[in-house]
Amino acid sequence: MSTKLLTEKYADDLYGVLHCFDRVIINGSVRQWSYAKGMTSYLYGQDIRIFDYTKFAEPLRNAVRQNAQALAEKNGLEIEFISKHKAFRKEARIKAILSERGTQPGLVHIFSAREPCQVYQPWHDKQSHKTFVKVSQGKCLHYYFYFIDPACGAPRGAV
Repeated sequence: MSTKLLTEKYADDLYGVLHCFDRVIINGSVRQWSYAKGMTSYLYGQDIRIFDYTKFAEPLRNAVRQNAQALAEKNGLEIEFISKHKAFRKEARIKAILSERGTQPGLVHIFSAREPCQVYQPWHDKQSHKTFVKVSQGKCLHYYFYFIDPACGAPRGAV
């Protein structure tokens, strides 16, 4: 039994090949903070009370917001808040913006939206008498930054 490459097996159905990414999604996290026990351990290690977690997180949240706003202002943009999740497709909005601004490199647009996410909630277990953070469901402000990369350019069909 021979193994065929997908490009050979489906050669009649292929019309082109994507040679670069049309988008790159970058997510970041601090590994120690990315799970409840790690965050609890970090807070205890820094002598931060568990119920002061929101005070600890607030400056970090504010720094992310301020940096996004500064980046928008530096590029002459306004952050567009999406109030309804399915109000429109972000890709279609970016395509319209690109048709007006062109495909020169740089920051194209920034969206923000409150979307479901996992959050930490301070908790005290009355039976074990231990205080810790636990995972809960909430909504967080997410930012979507759209750039045209100087090396890769705009995605095909973007204009």
